[in-house]
Amino acid sequence: MSAMDWATLASVATALGTLVLAVATFSAIRSANRSARVAERGLLAGLRPVLMPTRQDDATLKVNFGDGKWLDLPAGGAAAEVGGGDGTRGAADGVVYFGLPLRNAGNAIAVLHGWKFHPGWHRSEERPRPEDFRRQNRDLYVPTGDIGFWQAAFRDENDPQYTEARRTVENYQPWTIELLYGDHEGVQRVVTRFTALPSGDERWIATSSRHWNIDRPDPR
Repeated sequence: MSAMDWATLASVATALGTLVLAVATFSAIRSANRSARVAERGLLAGLRPVLMPTRQDDATLKVNFGDGKWLDLPAGGAAAEVGGGDGTRGAADGVVYFGLPLRNAGNAIAVLHGWKFHPGWHRSEERPRPEDFRRQNRDLYVPTGDIGFWQAAFRDENDPQYTEARRTVENYQPWTIELLYGDHEGVQRVVTRFTALPSGDERWIATSSRHWNIDRPDPR
């Protein structure tokens, strides 16, 4: 073989070797990326809160609204009342108070971001938008594997939902609350829908019916 033939053969061999190395490197990178994504999903799963109603054998919680008003939140239930505050944070008799005991069945602290009220048993399948939620006036946390609570109140009679909220409570009718919350890193936000159903003696039983993921794909 001539010197030119040897040079051509060497060039082809070098090119083939480079191609094999490139394919191997690409495969290794893809495998590493895939492993990294699996590890990330596993890490996030360990930082994921899931809120549910409390169990019947959980403790009754007592919640203060800062104006002399207290609500007892029974295990597995909910509470709503009109009036009873001392007026230091708004009207003394016309405030509509809501409270819901919560159990965190997830793997991380749940940080409550906001809430959305619906009169009656709200059954819409439309995915809630985070921008439509009312922001919590205080930081509320629910520990992992433990219980906590949500609370809110309508104090302004000019609020578009004040009248229907007050009518719902005074007439002892069902009401629905959608809660927006996430983990303690401020991500993995979830919306959970809770409905309070009349159970007799002006008490409500709480149930959860739907969960929506905001920052990751839905499980459905």
